[in-house]
Amino acid sequence: MSDRAGSHQGPHAAEVEHPHSWWKVMCLTGVDYFSSLGYAPAIAFVAAGVVSPFATLVLVALTLLGALPVYRRVSRESFKGSGSLAMLERLLPWWGGKLFVLVLLGFAATDFIITITLSASDAAAHAAENPYFTSFLHGHNIALTILLVLLLGAVFLKGFKEAIGVAVVLVGVYLALNVVVIGDALWRALTGPGYMAHWTNALTLQHPDPLAIVGVSLIVFPKLALGMSGFETGVAVMPQIQGDPDDDPAYPRGRIRGTGRLLTTAAIIMSALLFTSSIACTLLIPAQDFQSGGPADGRALAYLAHLYLGPVFGTVYDFSTIAILWFAGASAMAGLLNLVPRYLPRYGMAPRWASAVRPLVVVMTLIALGIVLIFKADVNAQGGAYATGVLVLMTSAAIAVTISCHRKNQHVLTWVFGVISAVFVYTTVDNTIERPDGVRIAAFFIVAIMIVSIASRVRRSFEIRASSITFDDKALEFIHSDAQQQHAIRIVAHEPDVDTKKEYREKVRAERRFGHIPGRSRVILLEVWPRDSSDFQEDLEVRGIEKFGYRLLKVHSGTVPNTIASLLMYVRDETGIVPEIYFQWSEMNPVANMGKYLVEGAGEVAAVCHEVLRQAEHDPKRRPSVHVS
Repeated sequence: MSDRAGSHQGPHAAEVEHPHSWWKVMCLTGVDYFSSLGYAPAIAFVAAGVVSPFATLVLVALTLLGALPVYRRVSRESFKGSGSLAMLERLLPWWGGKLFVLVLLGFAATDFIITITLSASDAAAHAAENPYFTSFLHGHNIALTILLVLLLGAVFLKGFKEAIGVAVVLVGVYLALNVVVIGDALWRALTGPGYMAHWTNALTLQHPDPLAIVGVSLIVFPKLALGMSGFETGVAVMPQIQGDPDDDPAYPRGRIRGTGRLLTTAAIIMSALLFTSSIACTLLIPAQDFQSGGPADGRALAYLAHLYLGPVFGTVYDFSTIAILWFAGASAMAGLLNLVPRYLPRYGMAPRWASAVRPLVVVMTLIALGIVLIFKADVNAQGGAYATGVLVLMTSAAIAVTISCHRKNQHVLTWVFGVISAVFVYTTVDNTIERPDGVRIAAFFIVAIMIVSIASRVRRSFEIRASSITFDDKALEFIHSDAQQQHAIRIVAHEPDVDTKKEYREKVRAERRFGHIPGRSRVILLEVWPRDSSDFQEDLEVRGIEKFGYRLLKVHSGTVPNTIASLLMYVRDETGIVPEIYFQWSEMNPVANMGKYLVEGAGEVAAVCHEVLRQAEHDPKRRPSVHVS
């Protein structure tokens, strides 16, 4: 438990000791984003055929005019690295927001897990098809993919540091090699004999009407959506970015500006490489070579590198591709290790070991191995599941931005982002209908998260939940004066409903009579004002107030009995006096009360408060006393 997830550098690192320049951090997210060049051109041709350059152009337009504006807005409103999930959590309060985030966590898990398996599968394909290794690796893609996944898990069991430095080298070399390969192939395609004529003839033969080309491009481009995989990770790495020296932590303009540069630069680079590679691959590679088992299956650019630049350069390209694809899995694993502890334990919806790195590494590695076996390490088969996770997260981000603009009365932007949201919804639905594997995998993660979450929340219901407790000066004066003057602290729990002098007077009289409080003993009233009961851990701020001649402690919380227990333990530790609290029995059915407590955080406060104290303090002599009458 001492090796926390936040110590792992990655998209969701909780703590950053040394922030970096935005272009270096771009390389960290780029190992995932740019690595999709290894398989994207092949997937594009399999999906769209000779129309793939036009479908890729639609994808580029959606990237630059849709995803980029959405995530630049997300970076301004969620600059702590929590991404669009935190925006939706904030915009959708109470249980609705928590449940929606849990569902999105299922899709995020799909995105990251498939990133690991898809990248490892494509890395294995590049290794197996290399002419120097094909004699003993060909046909062993599944075994090689499993080995790469296990190696990734072993790295994280050992530790994962200096990711950004490694990412800068890998991304720099990989992008340079791709520029050479794509530039050479594009020059051959555009100037070589017959390539353009052959393509235009095939295009005219299959789609004689130009409107048909547009229609096909719009229909098939959702299958290419994995080319937009880096945006959610791009905003998640914000804590890694170095801002201005005078940045305000409440709104770090320098860091936000750097993130905007990161997103824009990455989007432009990737859009240019995707479009040009699509043209080159479509013109130069025979259609049959893209099919399953063909030499360009999942490795179109590597095919061109070997064909035109020789086996030595092709092998160098293969090694670069294998390295960045494998490291893309490392980035995804780091994301999982920081994403899960960020939300589930805070919701009370995960066991305590979910905050530790190594158990999570083992669980995620086993799940990834299962996915590899299910899909048989097939890159094309996993593309749909990968695209589903990416598209759902991007759709949720667009919707979150639209809601935010609406609440801020930005009417023009609301309509603009609403249209973008509609496009993403269409893209997601189309991809889901065409390739439902992603929804099936996401449904598995969602159901698993829900089951674990509900069981954990019920099991951990009787824990002390306060992350921190702060008493103001007046509240401290109340408890210290009673501790010094009467060597006893007696607190009366009062439900904050009727705010009159008569109500307070009758409440104190009733508790003195039925709770047998000594007549001259001073009491302090305690009121817990309700707020979002879906929050599990809270920072409690206690105010001391004098009202109608009575001393009152006031605190806001979503769970009444746990909060009272936390305050009693704090009072004991602060004063050295074991306090006593007085309750009145509820008139509701005990079973109904327990259900109300689990959902609304209230119910039978006295019994639950006693149980929380019993579990928190095993020594009865040091345990605050609970009186109920």
